Amino acid sequence: MHDYSVSGFLLFWIFLVAYAALETTLARTRDLLSLQRTEKKKRSETATMVEKEFKLVGFSNFVRQNPKSDRFHVKRFHHIEFWCTDAINPASRFSWGLGMPIVAKSDLSTGNQVHASYLLRSGDFNLLFTAPYSPSISTTDNFAQTAAIPTLSHSAVASFAATHGLAVRAIAIEVEDAIAAFNASVANGAKPSSPPVDLDGGAAVIAEIHLYGDVVLRYVSHRSPDPVFLPRFEKVDQASSYPLLDFGIRRLDHAVGNVTDLAKAVAYVKEFTGFHEFAEFTTEDVGTSESGLNSVVLSNNDEMVLLPMNEPVFGTKRKSQIQTYLEHNDGPGVQHLALMSEDIFRTLREMRMRSGVGGFQFMPAPPPTYYKNLKNRAGDILSDEQIKDCEELGILVDRDDQGTLLQIFTKPVGDRPTIFIEIIQRIGCMLKDDEGQTYQKGGCGGFGKGNFSELFKSIEEYEKTLEVKRVTQTAAA
Repeated sequence: MHDYSVSGFLLFWIFLVAYAALETTLARTRDLLSLQRTEKKKRSETATMVEKEFKLVGFSNFVRQNPKSDRFHVKRFHHIEFWCTDAINPASRFSWGLGMPIVAKSDLSTGNQVHASYLLRSGDFNLLFTAPYSPSISTTDNFAQTAAIPTLSHSAVASFAATHGLAVRAIAIEVEDAIAAFNASVANGAKPSSPPVDLDGGAAVIAEIHLYGDVVLRYVSHRSPDPVFLPRFEKVDQASSYPLLDFGIRRLDHAVGNVTDLAKAVAYVKEFTGFHEFAEFTTEDVGTSESGLNSVVLSNNDEMVLLPMNEPVFGTKRKSQIQTYLEHNDGPGVQHLALMSEDIFRTLREMRMRSGVGGFQFMPAPPPTYYKNLKNRAGDILSDEQIKDCEELGILVDRDDQGTLLQIFTKPVGDRPTIFIEIIQRIGCMLKDDEGQTYQKGGCGGFGKGNFSELFKSIEEYEKTLEVKRVTQTAAA
């Protein structure tokens, strides 16, 4: 009897302790949920207030100001990542078409049992293509620990590729501290996608925030400069790549997104990053008599990270090309990547040589009348010979009070009429840093209204050719 009494007492005591611990845990959980609800409500109220205040004034009335309001230290674009069902083929095509050798990899040959990733590089521009291996293999025997990009999910990649086709998953920016950037973003309303992850004991840290649609903004920070790219990536033997390819591309200038609701998207990104408005355009600025769009460009403090976003305009004669993108992409996503060239004439000649043999095709050039008055628009920045080169290659030219902008755009690079590439060169705005080194101010030449309008027209005309073929086929049937 005595033993039973002691045992009963002990069980009762254990129950009381466990119950008290459970009550404490539940109380903390309730407090946390209450805090989260309060914060969510505050963020919602703030977002609603910002959205109500959102009103586009158009290109001519917009006054650019730089309040230097970043919530964390942003350095530069780090890389762009495409999620694919097969990585080596698109990587090889982009390498050949853009003059960007494959410089690093993480795949079976390096011990990665989870995914294959191939890195292309030209200057400071890094382009990454990633595809998963079979989940039945990579989820066994702790193979998951071999992944170079631990935020990858097999099911997410499969769903992403099926939904969007060839598309950008991540816009990565290098920051001073990825953990601090992630925490600051979440505290200011960002939707977390992946919490900070240490790579190789903290040699690098990556974290991800939902940007728009299925695209994430990836934060990358390095404890010390990585000579290759990220931990668990290895250099590629030059003999197995295109080592002599270099068309003069030097960095990513901007990455453009198409969204369904510009006011919400701008308010959301501004709130969690602190980025400021760099430029804006309305249908009156860049649309045609048949369709239009609205656009806002967001920028970090030094204006080297530019994130434009577009929305469709409804009630026009034709469907907005932004709406066409949203339908074919099955939601918001990256519309195009603008790659800065140090010599756009050389870059385009190299690219055009490969247009019909595995490279990229370009949008039709403007009519000859566009180039008749180009000298007046460009001023003395371009020589007569360079103006002839612009007409020969189909380059668009624009300028503002600070610099000159040269641009050209490819046709969509995949099966769907969605993502395409821009080649851009900015001329002017040269400054010197504290060490006396010359550099170009970010966003030099702005975002030319004339060029934007010409791009919009060319895409509209391209879409008309697709419609003619659809109508012809329907009539024949």
